[in-house]
Amino acid sequence: MPYSCEISSIDPHPAVTIKSRVNVEDLPDVFASSFESLVEYLEEIDEDIAGPPFAIYYNVEMEDLDVEMGLPVTRDIPGKGNITSREIAIEKAASTIHTGPYEEIESAYLALAEWMNDNGHEPEGASYEFYLNDPGTTAPEDLQTVIFIPVKQAAT
Repeated sequence: MPYSCEISSIDPHPAVTIKSRVNVEDLPDVFASSFESLVEYLEEIDEDIAGPPFAIYYNVEMEDLDVEMGLPVTRDIPGKGNITSREIAIEKAASTIHTGPYEEIESAYLALAEWMNDNGHEPEGASYEFYLNDPGTTAPEDLQTVIFIPVKQAAT
């Protein structure tokens, strides 16, 4: 699949998140339970979801992923238990959209890495994935994920 890559940003906005350490094989179950907990909390406090669910990946160790799942909200709200209230933002990121099954998303990361290298950028920090449609109601080949990788200018 050809990928269109570009530099973009994420404007600051409030979110609630749950952070986990997980084996990649357990990721779907952890995602499901985390997002369920976040939605239940937001319903409890009568807060609206203000955009697509997302995940922040702090490493790429498949046996011990450090990942934070979250939902954007309309205002700053208090955390509760393992739910954290925070702001998410990226000033400058390489980004692309992956269409297809989550299991095939590595090709998008490889395309972004090549694009960053060709355009004088280096990755800097955690990568973000925003899930634009629901895997429970969308065919795997139609799933859309926007990937953001914060960048800095490459040293010359």
